Amino acid sequence: MFAKKTRIFCANREIKCYNPHNSVDFSGKTLNALAYIGHSTLDFCASCGKYVIFLYNTILHGVRPPYYWKQIFTQLRDVGFYSLPVIGLTAFFTGAVLALQSYTGFSRFSAESALPMLVVLCITRELGPVIAGLMFAGRVGATMAAEIGTMKVTEQIDALSTLSTCCYRYLYLPRILAGLVTLPILVFIFDIIGVLGGFLVSVFQLDFNASQYIKMTEQFVQAEDVISGLVKSAFFGISTALTGCFKGATSSGGSAGVGRATMNAVVMSSITILLLNYILTTIIFSK
Repeated sequence: MFAKKTRIFCANREIKCYNPHNSVDFSGKTLNALAYIGHSTLDFCASCGKYVIFLYNTILHGVRPPYYWKQIFTQLRDVGFYSLPVIGLTAFFTGAVLALQSYTGFSRFSAESALPMLVVLCITRELGPVIAGLMFAGRVGATMAAEIGTMKVTEQIDALSTLSTCCYRYLYLPRILAGLVTLPILVFIFDIIGVLGGFLVSVFQLDFNASQYIKMTEQFVQAEDVISGLVKSAFFGISTALTGCFKGATSSGGSAGVGRATMNAVVMSSITILLLNYILTTIIFSK
């Protein structure tokens, strides 16, 4: 309740004012804020539970035949091969910019010779899997959420169920397998093109010796660096495809709901990639 009003009569006019000494009760606003926090927490927990159940059902139904090989190979083509242009362009310019920026910093300490080591280690360990994973989430995660979301709101998934077709094996499993298989391959290609971009900029713009640059790159890079990035990318591919399928399968509300599901799929996939990257980096390089 607001403070009690007092009345003052001045020049035959009644003026209403508030007594500043009376306190104002904000209990209503406080309860609304607490209710919003509680409601958001419950929604988050419910979403996590649905996500785990969706993953469990996908694994449970995925290990049982029949297997739709045509759908699997179609997704391998759509998810992997059609992502090559954007992955290649991103990789080349990432390596080129990394070489330029690193050279500017190293030149202040007369440590330009460390440039090949920095380029190859940064790309193979971190930049390759993370940037390729984020590009993968923006392209593939959004596509999966939009496709499955459209099928959900137009009741095509219900039609598959009436035809005794398991949507987990027919729709979700091929996309998750495609993410698992194709993203490590794309990251390996990203590593090659990214290192090549750094090499070209270093040789033709920064006047590095080509043979010396290659020799130092071979000297510093190890199989562990490349394999760690590929392992992380496998987890990124699974999480991105699973999130895209989950958001599409749980969408509702017509075309607007499909749009929200697509946006949420990209945001959730990107955040998951960054979180998984930290966890996996801690585990792999903790020794």
